[in-house]
Amino acid sequence: MFNALESIKRNRFAVLGRAGMDFYADPPGVSLESASRFTACLGGSSANIAVAIVKHGGACSLITSVSDDAIGRFCLNELARYGVDCTHVRSVSGGASNSLAVADSKPEGHQCVLYRNGAADFRMNRDDVAEVDYASFGALITTGTVFAAEPSRGAAFLSLDIARQSGLALVFDIDYRPYSWTSPEVAAETLSRAGEMCDVIIGNDVEFDFMAGENGKGLEKARELAKAPNRISVYKMGHRGAITFSQEKEMRTGVYEVNVINPIGAGDGFMGGFISALADGRPLKECVLRGSASAAIVVNRVGCSQAMPTARELDEFLAKHPGPTTQLDED
Repeated sequence: MFNALESIKRNRFAVLGRAGMDFYADPPGVSLESASRFTACLGGSSANIAVAIVKHGGACSLITSVSDDAIGRFCLNELARYGVDCTHVRSVSGGASNSLAVADSKPEGHQCVLYRNGAADFRMNRDDVAEVDYASFGALITTGTVFAAEPSRGAAFLSLDIARQSGLALVFDIDYRPYSWTSPEVAAETLSRAGEMCDVIIGNDVEFDFMAGENGKGLEKARELAKAPNRISVYKMGHRGAITFSQEKEMRTGVYEVNVINPIGAGDGFMGGFISALADGRPLKECVLRGSASAAIVVNRVGCSQAMPTARELDEFLAKHPGPTTQLDED
């Protein structure tokens, strides 16, 4: 029987999805409308995850499209600087533009304005994913954003099919962004289909509710998904911690409390810390806690990709922090 965790231990990942530019009001604490200067950095959920994994010592290749202009080149330069392989990042023209997020760094009244018109990453097509040497990786990670429009949607499903046939573990971050979809119904059906194909599914309570098609049903959806052999689902609940399901077992874990500076990027940090711990062969509970600690470090910093901790920084944080909030599991 296929063992996803053994495949993940290869610590080589292909990541599907967008890279973009983020502008942050500078200094932290200044609102967007009052800012006189901004700091630019690499963003985009998939790019953030790839950077996070590389910082933890893994190898990552990003599969996506970027705009054939200065912003696209900025993203490519930043990805290369962090050590993310860009062999499968294609530059596209014809009116395509990279996503741009403009945000402030303060927890109260936090604002983030996102520009996604003519998104270049949605131009990723079936040829782009078909040319990837999947056998060189241990796992394929995808975020829900790639399924929001064609041709990216069809390419993403093809990539999942080829990756499975090539013996890769499939990891899915639900990452539901309503503004990217034509309708909630299409999104729910599409994201549920993707979740059913994958070995590891991670999302927050709102996202699992959405996949379930009804508020309050998300927890059961996460539990149901994990009934398949060797499948893991992580149901995140913000400050209330997470519930992880695996082989009909449930495990509750808390969060690491910190001073929040920037609420953006926590989920990407969680994914990086969690999946890297799985690659190290750590026990599942420790993997979830390392993911939670990584998320805590990210929200205590400015930016997304640049805020992702290294493995050493994560270990130092865990050594100094008093520990997660009260855990409800029985371990």
